[in-house]
Amino acid sequence: MSTNMSQDPEKNIEALGRGEAPVLEQLAQMTIDTRARSGLDDETFTLVRIAALVASDAAPASYLLNLGAAAKIGVPMEEIQGTLVAVAPIVGSARVVSAAGNMLRAMGMAESSDDEDDD
Repeated sequence: MSTNMSQDPEKNIEALGRGEAPVLEQLAQMTIDTRARSGLDDETFTLVRIAALVASDAAPASYLLNLGAAAKIGVPMEEIQGTLVAVAPIVGSARVVSAAGNMLRAMGMAESSDDEDDD
């Protein structure tokens, strides 16, 4: 673990559940080398990660990190929607609906965080 992270595991886990740094920063750092080693372009890499989140029924905080990365590189929401359509026959409609709800929760977390930053 990075020395920048709090030494209080409970606080770290709570922060992760809320989608807050420094835990998410640590997770983002872990993926940097993965992207380069994958040989995929940024958009494809991000969409594959989102597909994996759907397949694993990931929590909103996981989507927060990856939707943020998608927005940062300009992945249109239509591409993310297309990814959900593409994986639906494999993972099932329940996972896709769960993913959509978790994405909305993640976007709400991001908006809430932005509102707090404005105060």
